Amino acid sequence: MEEPIFQQRTDMTALNQAVNSISTEIRKVIIGQDEMVRLIITALLADGHVLIEGVPGVAKTLTAKLIAKTVDAGFSRVQFTPDLMPSDVLGTPVFNPKEASFDFKKGPVFSNIILVDEINRAPAKTQSALLEIMEERQATIDGRTYAMASPFMVLATQNPVEQEGTYRLPEAQLDRFLFKIMVPYPSEAEEVSILQLFHQIGNSPVMDMIHPVLTGPQIIELRNQIRTLLIEEKLIQFIARLVNQTRNHKSIYLGASPRASISIMNAAKATAAMMGRDFVTPDDILAVAPAVLRHRIILTPDKEMEGITEDEVIKQIIQAMDVPR
Repeated sequence: MEEPIFQQRTDMTALNQAVNSISTEIRKVIIGQDEMVRLIITALLADGHVLIEGVPGVAKTLTAKLIAKTVDAGFSRVQFTPDLMPSDVLGTPVFNPKEASFDFKKGPVFSNIILVDEINRAPAKTQSALLEIMEERQATIDGRTYAMASPFMVLATQNPVEQEGTYRLPEAQLDRFLFKIMVPYPSEAEEVSILQLFHQIGNSPVMDMIHPVLTGPQIIELRNQIRTLLIEEKLIQFIARLVNQTRNHKSIYLGASPRASISIMNAAKATAAMMGRDFVTPDDILAVAPAVLRHRIILTPDKEMEGITEDEVIKQIIQAMDVPR
């Protein structure tokens, strides 16, 4: 008896090709850091923002710029500093003497992909200017509301070691990032490959090696397609149970919010689509859960004193759960 042939409800070929094209372009310059690239592409497709944390020199900013280059859409970069004001990010009214009125000059956030470098260097007032923009995709200035362009994505970087002159991001703002990506040092073999690559490149500008493979409207279309992916009831219950465990764990002082549950589901759908499937599996959920949760939980003071990390606690929670199959 012949086995029934499984038919997918949605053809994911175009999306799969788009993801492969972005990855191919990025690998022309970035060696290793596959996890960072995968998660940034996932966030791009899941309509989420990304916080990238790593020591200086591990290609955080370069990777963000390269991924922005693969998308034929607006790009702007903001270097956060202690003296940066909200108006430097949002824009400011400028007096027009001919009309005897004020015209609003838009700031760098009015673009499609925004790279915020060293986000923890700016004071709380400037960081809070991003809150409304990141969640509601709009900015209210002098009583008027200005909508952000679509697609819209914030890629923020921060340095975990040099804390002098930095401001800790408030929990409310951290919660608005889909992922927090931890960027490690490359392995010795990868570092050899990096040296060889940059020796071969010579004086050629790195950014000229990358070409756009997607347009803004195509990303919007792919995002709409991803939202329709199938996720079984038992997997929805698994996500809810996983997030609920963070609120009742002895090592966690503050657990994840319902926004974390929604983020895991959306990111899992994007992961499934990137794998060429129109349905979510438990592995898709487990592939994104640490990056979704690590910045949304606060450990108890005694666990922090012991040097326990958020990732270790998340791993403990997942290992203690029955994963549906």
